[in-house]
Amino acid sequence: MIDKMEIADNNFYNSIKNILQNARDNAYRSVNFIMVEAYWHIGQQIVEEEQRGKERAEYGKALIKELSHKLTEDFGKGFSKRNIYNMKKFYLSFLNLQTLSAQLTWSHYVLLLRIEKRDAREWYMQESTKSNWSVRAMERQIHSHYYECLLSSREKAPVEQKRHKRRQSL
Repeated sequence: MIDKMEIADNNFYNSIKNILQNARDNAYRSVNFIMVEAYWHIGQQIVEEEQRGKERAEYGKALIKELSHKLTEDFGKGFSKRNIYNMKKFYLSFLNLQTLSAQLTWSHYVLLLRIEKRDAREWYMQESTKSNWSVRAMERQIHSHYYECLLSSREKAPVEQKRHKRRQSL
């Protein structure tokens, strides 16, 4: 009787543990995506502010430098010139806020910003969301040119089939 009681207690405890872990995971994802949205809005504000300036390139550099300095004073780390520039590029690369995935972190998006081809960037974003890739997994796939390999293998298959048919007809 005692053994069954211990098993029941263990199941009971594990059930409660799972509830708490799921709640924490969901809270983390929610907070993370709220910050991703905030970075998108910061990028939008920067672009809109720069477009009002007459000497855009010069003004943009000074704006980002000053913004980085002030935000770092007020909020601490995370607002380097590079990261502020990434926020601007993030907005310009993903003009529609609704297309962002709540499953991806800021680190995922920073990796995606390094991809110049829009179709490749969108594919990696969708695949990462669908396959639940970690940042490291996404980085491995990008560095191995996974998308490009898939494209080339899809393009080569019909070519190989045609070549094989030609050989058979000769």
